[in-house]
Amino acid sequence: MRSLLLLGLDGASGYEPQTAILYGLRAVLLPTRALPTRALPTRVLAAQRIRSAVEPSWAPRDGWIPRGAPEPRGPPPGDRGGLCSSGVLDGGNVEHVKAEDSSAGLWQPRRSSHALLLIPIVLIVVITAVDQLVPEDVHLGPLLVIAPAITASFTGAWLTGVVGALAVTAQAYIGWHFGVLFSRNVLVQILALAVLSALSVVFCLVRERRQRQLAQVRSVAEAAQHGLLWPLPERMGPLQIACLYLAAEDEAKIGGDLYAATRITGGVRIMIGDVRGKGLSAIGEAALLLGAFREAAHRHATLPDLATTLDHSVTRYLADFEPTAEAGERFATTLLLELPDDDHIIRMISCGHPPPLLLSPHSALTVPSLHPAPPLGTMETGPEAYAIDAASFEPGDTLLLYTDGVIEARDRDGRFYPLETRVAQWNRSGPESLLHHIHRDLLAHTRGRLNDDAALVALHRHPDRHGHRRHGRVIHTSGFGQTP
Repeated sequence: MRSLLLLGLDGASGYEPQTAILYGLRAVLLPTRALPTRALPTRVLAAQRIRSAVEPSWAPRDGWIPRGAPEPRGPPPGDRGGLCSSGVLDGGNVEHVKAEDSSAGLWQPRRSSHALLLIPIVLIVVITAVDQLVPEDVHLGPLLVIAPAITASFTGAWLTGVVGALAVTAQAYIGWHFGVLFSRNVLVQILALAVLSALSVVFCLVRERRQRQLAQVRSVAEAAQHGLLWPLPERMGPLQIACLYLAAEDEAKIGGDLYAATRITGGVRIMIGDVRGKGLSAIGEAALLLGAFREAAHRHATLPDLATTLDHSVTRYLADFEPTAEAGERFATTLLLELPDDDHIIRMISCGHPPPLLLSPHSALTVPSLHPAPPLGTMETGPEAYAIDAASFEPGDTLLLYTDGVIEARDRDGRFYPLETRVAQWNRSGPESLLHHIHRDLLAHTRGRLNDDAALVALHRHPDRHGHRRHGRVIHTSGFGQTP
């Protein structure tokens, strides 16, 4: 990850003229002050193009309501989580809360800045007027320095300079009004006010430069993280897929939890897993496991062969990169699934991973019985070490996959999140609505703060096996905020 960030920042000195023109036009047509309108580096722009391929610009910021789900009443407490979903947040399958024209949001910073700009202007007028009414031995002119100082806190260098110039002009007018414009005292006051205004402008320029650098770093980091955890297709064969990803670490989009799905001849293979650790420190193992699954899922005829290959890949990786102080302590739990198109069953292999939950609209929630093998990376084993467990998966059923970050989430009293109990009451919900309910309920249970990464994948089987393959977008969390 660090090398990817350095790669993105390496081109910070080069700019594309065409891009600068486009940014200038945007500044004229949609004037905002979110960031300076200087063109971004070429490699950062390339990273943004990668990110925009999986994150459309219409992504809702205020929330979302899946089709068929009841409208929520207000945001969940401390909700800084996000949905990574093909079915949850995809064009045509979701109604957005507070859906507004995107241009309205772009105008918002300018409106607020213009409203705040009235404060320093009013101060200049009031100080200038009052200074002429108070006794001659009272001098309020030095208070004009307040205007450019507060302007620098909410606007850019240009407007700060304008307010500073107005303050200097007001100070000069006060001196002229009393006939002492060229006195030593007034000239020193004017010079001091001009210097302080200039320093405020310099402060704004430095702040904007750092904001631009931070935006570049975040752009490259987000593109790299999105490229690691690909969006799952909305439909794969007879399956409708939706997923939810909540990263525990602030500013992180992904962590140690992972999922992947791929088509094979006559069916679908899916993996959900959890590597030891959380947040950015666990991304290395997660990336290895995702890459190994995507490469090997098509090459092995049976799930035991696939599990063996994944175990060998993790073992080799740990042998090369595992810190000496943590020897033998790193591993990955996974659940491998194979869902045939023409047979209403699920074949599963658990490598130390929690079993899925099976929801049927006509029966109670069931938990398939599994015979778990050791987690990946703990010991090199052969295909004979992995037992295949099968369960019925009829049309209309929903299978919920999850990581231990969900069931180990605690409330303020230390009680675990009762996933089975809560999910049982939503057994008639579709995959998008189901994850919507879990998302809000989990945040309410933990008061907006998770101690571990959490991922869920909901699979719904449709009678029609010829589903179209359409990719949704991925929105990962930036971590959870503090408890409200």
